[in-house]
Amino acid sequence: MKVNIDKVNKYTREFHVDIPWMELKNDFNVSLKKFNKKIKIPGFRPGKVPRERLLQQFQPNIESDFMEDNFQKYYLMAVQQEKIIPVNKAEISDVHFHMDEHFTFKAQFEIEPENTLPRFKKNMLKVQKTKYIHDEQDIEDAINQLRKSHAHIQTIEDGAMEGDFIICTLQKLDESGIPIIGKKYEKQYLKVGDGSFTDDQKERLIGLKTDEKTRLELPINKEGDRANYELTVNNVEREILPNLDDDFIKLVNPELSSLNDLRSDVEKKIQANFEERSQTTFDKDLTDALINISNPDFAPSMVENYLDNFVEDLKKQNNDQPIDEAKVRDQYKPLAERNLKWHSLRKLIIEQESISPAKEDIEAEVEKLINRSPASEKEIRKYYKKPSNRDRLGEDIVEKKILEYLKQFAKVKEVEVKTKDIRGQNHEH
Repeated sequence: MKVNIDKVNKYTREFHVDIPWMELKNDFNVSLKKFNKKIKIPGFRPGKVPRERLLQQFQPNIESDFMEDNFQKYYLMAVQQEKIIPVNKAEISDVHFHMDEHFTFKAQFEIEPENTLPRFKKNMLKVQKTKYIHDEQDIEDAINQLRKSHAHIQTIEDGAMEGDFIICTLQKLDESGIPIIGKKYEKQYLKVGDGSFTDDQKERLIGLKTDEKTRLELPINKEGDRANYELTVNNVEREILPNLDDDFIKLVNPELSSLNDLRSDVEKKIQANFEERSQTTFDKDLTDALINISNPDFAPSMVENYLDNFVEDLKKQNNDQPIDEAKVRDQYKPLAERNLKWHSLRKLIIEQESISPAKEDIEAEVEKLINRSPASEKEIRKYYKKPSNRDRLGEDIVEKKILEYLKQFAKVKEVEVKTKDIRGQNHEH
C-alpha cells in the first residue's frame, strides 16, 4: 500500500491511497464468493455459478460490493501505516477500482494539530490575585443562613407580615374585573415583600388572613405588561428561626460551647470559602494567560465533538427534555475552544516536565481527605481503592503540579476586594 500525504493546513490531511492488485486479490475473491452465494441464475445452484459467467454478467456489481465491503479496512490500514489519528470522519473522493487494477482513493480528515509551548520566562504570565476582605455582615448573614436551615414553618392566624409566605389562589381578571375562564392558578406561593410583591403590592398583602381576598396588578411578561388578579388566601405561613442559644449552637456543632465559638467557626469557614474562590479564579487566569500567549490551534471538528458530548450530557441531566441545541452550542462554543486550547498546552507541559502522579502523592492526598473527615475513614479508603477514582485523584494532582510549574513564570498583582462591594452582585445572580 502506497500513501502520499498532503498537508492542507495545520489540522487537515489528505491521503492519496494506492493499493496494488496483488494486495487486493484475496479480498476481491472473498467478495466474489459472497456475491456468488446471493445471486440466482437459472440452471445454477447458489454459490455454484462459474467465475467467468459471474464476471461476464455482474463484474461492475461485484467491484462495487468489493469497494463497499473493504473500503473502511483499507482506510484504517493507511491511517495505521502512517501512525496518524483522525479526529473526525474522513471525506472520501476520487475512488477508482476495476478488477486486475490498483484500488485508489483520496481521504481528507482532521487531526489534532501539533502545537508548541512558548519559551518560558520570568514574569511572562501577568495575573491578578484577589484578596477578599470580609466584614461582620458576612458573619451575620452566614449565621442567619444556619438559622434558616434549622427553621420550622408555623401557620399564622393573625394576618401576614413582611417575609411571610401566602399560599393562595390567583384568578386572572379582564379589564372590567370579570374572572377569565381557564386562568385560575391554585396553590401559588408568594413571599410578602419579595420579587413582584414589593412596595404597593406588599401593602395589599400585609394583614391578610385565611379566606380573605385582595386584588393585585402583576407583571405577565419581560416587556413589563401587567394584568389584574384576584388573590384568595388559603394559608399564611411564617418561617420561625431558632434562637441563638446553647441548644442551637450544639445543634450546629456539638464541639462549640458559646456564641463566640460559633462566630469564630463561621468566620473561619467564610475565610476558607473566599480563599478557595480566589484560588480558583487565579488558577483559571493563570492558564488563560498562557493560552493568550501561545494561542494554540485546534481542528474545528474537535470543537464540534466537544459540543456534541456537552449537548448529550445536558440532555441526560434534563431527563431528555427538549433543549435549544443551536443556542446551547452557540453559548458554549467559546468555552469549548478555550478548553481544547488548554488541553493541548496541558499535554505539552506534562510531556516537557515529565509530570505524573506518584503513588505516594495519591496516598498522601487520601490521608489528607481522611484527616479532614476522620469519621468517614472507612468509606474514603473503600472509595479510593477503585482504580477509576484513584485515576481522577491522580488527574487532580497532575493539575496542581502544572499550576505550581506555571506560577514560577507569573507576575502576580494582588488586589483587595471588600466583600460588601460584591454582596449586591451575589444577590443579583
